[in-house]
Amino acid sequence: MYVCICRKVTDHEIRDVCREGASSLSELREKLGVASDCGKCGKLARTIVKEYAKSAAFVSAV
Repeated sequence: MYVCICRKVTDHEIRDVCREGASSLSELREKLGVASDCGKCGKLARTIVKEYAKSAAFVSAV
């Protein structure tokens, strides 16, 4: 699904960048341009980053 319409960024692209080490909205903005135009996608993008961090912590704990 598209998260950032302005930059045509999907949730899959955000998760891929998180897998590469991004852990904040500012890092996503730097790499993908998320939330740098109208900013309406910032909240959802931040939520995806947090969800990814939780799932990564759970996987690495196993």
